[in-house]
Amino acid sequence: MASELRVFDNTDKPHLDVMSEVQTPNLGRTLTYWIGGIFLIMFLSLFLPWTQNIRSRGELTTITPQDRPQTVEATIAGRIERWHVMEGEYVQKGDTIASISEIKEKYMDPNLLVRLGEQVTAKQGAVEANQNKAEAMQEQIQALREGLVFSLQKARNKVEQTRLKLQSDSMDVVAQRTELKIAEDQFARQENLYKQGLKSLTELEQRRLKLQEAQAKLVSLINKYEATQAELQNARTELNSLQAEYGDKIAKAEAELSATRSYIYGTQADVAKLQSEYSSTEVRSQYYQIVAPQDGYVVKTLKAGIGETIKEGEALATIMPENPNLAAELYIDPLDLPLIQRGDPVRLEFEGWPTLVFSGWPDVSFGTFGGVVAVIDNTATNGKYRMLVVPDPNGKPWPDALRVGSGVYGWAMLNTVPIWYELWRQLNNFPPDYTDPKGKAAAKEATTAKAEEEEK
Repeated sequence: MASELRVFDNTDKPHLDVMSEVQTPNLGRTLTYWIGGIFLIMFLSLFLPWTQNIRSRGELTTITPQDRPQTVEATIAGRIERWHVMEGEYVQKGDTIASISEIKEKYMDPNLLVRLGEQVTAKQGAVEANQNKAEAMQEQIQALREGLVFSLQKARNKVEQTRLKLQSDSMDVVAQRTELKIAEDQFARQENLYKQGLKSLTELEQRRLKLQEAQAKLVSLINKYEATQAELQNARTELNSLQAEYGDKIAKAEAELSATRSYIYGTQADVAKLQSEYSSTEVRSQYYQIVAPQDGYVVKTLKAGIGETIKEGEALATIMPENPNLAAELYIDPLDLPLIQRGDPVRLEFEGWPTLVFSGWPDVSFGTFGGVVAVIDNTATNGKYRMLVVPDPNGKPWPDALRVGSGVYGWAMLNTVPIWYELWRQLNNFPPDYTDPKGKAAAKEATTAKAEEEEK
């Protein structure tokens, strides 16, 4: 049997050479290994961590209003006389940007400040003169009051003196009546004695003469008493009239003093008004030079040429402040708003900056920069909510070449989940997971503490 086989092999050997080339190809085996390895890697990759994120587009702005582009406005209306800067030129705070001239007739007088100063001086002189007049009238009123006191005292003394005199005259009348009674009695006795022949007619006539003298003296004393009474009444009337007379004089002086004070107050109001007008005109003259409000670059002039008239509050140029505190202005959908809080981390991609992004693996992305959510608006703008992202104090600083207004693309970092879960969420169109508020607060506190340590 072996010989037959050998004969067969030797006889058919030329026909069996092609069979030696028939075998399983190595390329198919290699391809099978590769496909199996790829599927294995893809399967294992499903368990790799993936950071959920919310994508948003926006532009660069500033966190503080004074760092944003500002328009330089004309405080007063005027005519442009000269430009002192060019577009793109750097200016410092207080540098003159343009000069304007006056166009209102009220302020066209070149000596307006001098004339206003003269008016103020004249009014102040009028105020001083009237103040002196008021002081003199006050002294006059004081003198009238003192004169009233002296005159009243004098009148009271006169009344008292007249009253005492009236009392004395009254006693004289009483005494004279007693003396008249005695003279009448003596005359009666003398007349009886004369009738009896004991006295002569001459003695009787002497007694009658004394009686008549007593009667005449009594009448004189009574008249004197009544005159003293009238004098007392006049003294009392004079006492009352003194109060009315001096009261009228004092009232007139006080009325004139009040009128003078009223004029003083009116003049002082005019002085204050003129001083205000003087100060306003002086301040207005400073607005003829329009100056830069802060350091920065003249981005654009909004008025052209010389001699152009501008209104109050009209913008002349736009200035971009130097070294602004940049922030990324991003807009998010209302559906994603509850997922983001202040202090959340954000990765940013800036336009014009070379970037290789892996949104779910921020650590391996190239050219992205870290940020922190600083502000979230409470109201929507065009159906979206705005948030401001500032540089992360613990991350890589943002490029110096960034400018306000350039585009930015951001990813707000959320929970870290397996890739298979993220694929399942995307296929089912589920929203991202809520982050842990406690974890956020702890991370924020750690970031703040680290920043404080670096500052110290």
